[in-house]
Amino acid sequence: MPHATQHADVAAVVATAELDSALRGGPFHVALRAAIAARGLPLQRVQHHLSRHGVKVGVTSLSYWQQGARRPQRPESLRAVRALEEILQLPEESLIRLLAESDDAAAGQRPAARSYRSLVEASGVLHRLLAELGSPVDGGLHTLGHHERVRIGGRRELLGRESHHIVRAHKDGVDRFVAVHHGDPGCAPERMQVHALENCRTGRVRLHHGTGVLVAELLFDTRLRAGETFLFRYAVEDGTAGVSHEYVRGFGPAGGQYALQVRFDENALPTRCHRFTQHSPAAPRSGRQELALTGLHRSVHIVEPRVRSGIVGIGWDWE
Repeated sequence: MPHATQHADVAAVVATAELDSALRGGPFHVALRAAIAARGLPLQRVQHHLSRHGVKVGVTSLSYWQQGARRPQRPESLRAVRALEEILQLPEESLIRLLAESDDAAAGQRPAARSYRSLVEASGVLHRLLAELGSPVDGGLHTLGHHERVRIGGRRELLGRESHHIVRAHKDGVDRFVAVHHGDPGCAPERMQVHALENCRTGRVRLHHGTGVLVAELLFDTRLRAGETFLFRYAVEDGTAGVSHEYVRGFGPAGGQYALQVRFDENALPTRCHRFTQHSPAAPRSGRQELALTGLHRSVHIVEPRVRSGIVGIGWDWE
């Protein structure tokens, strides 16, 4: 019996050493596998613990993650990774950091794109800021239509944007919408301004300098009942970063129509513009289509009749 105990102790020491090494150097799937092994949890138990955290992930997905066959990409999956850090008693951000380690290689395949690391970090920051406001991700609203107008200034910077939303409440008592703005690299969210333009007023504002994420409450001054629709309009004044190369918009669940227009200053016109889509931040870009710049209004636009989960955007090249 003492020998069995001794072997168990040695195995535990080895498992802990492997975990420490994997957490320092990665990659993500090796660290995840080592963490699960070190805690001695079968995947079914891991899944059970995740469900108690309000996160649904299948055993098959967990198996793929720890084998490196797939990687967490969707917002729900990133929530699961953060929950796993707690369940497996790991340092905060340890798995999220490793998940972003392939950023450099992936960025080399995506010209002028926001990096996978930046999007992962922004996703985590966004969840924390929403939690500070006590707001769920969807806020009890379904989007029927979202028309967005982006302005690029004379210094080629993201000057600002205006959003017109048409929403429908899917539960009683909804009285606000939380707007999210993700500025370009190097931006200063503390210098941005949020303007409530129609059928709303500005409430609490939260921001994170490192990722350039800003969230702001837009208060309706009425409580919607389930099934009721509402229209409102707001703007974000930015202009705090350097040269802008693209504008992207991410979507969770499938929704209604989305229209994006990008207008350029007459003294800063791009040489080429194109639309693109991405299934997730880590996926390759697809659906590329050249867009012709209108001469009079110096703008390009795209219309998605019904958005799907993922990312859609417009990119442009300068001389």
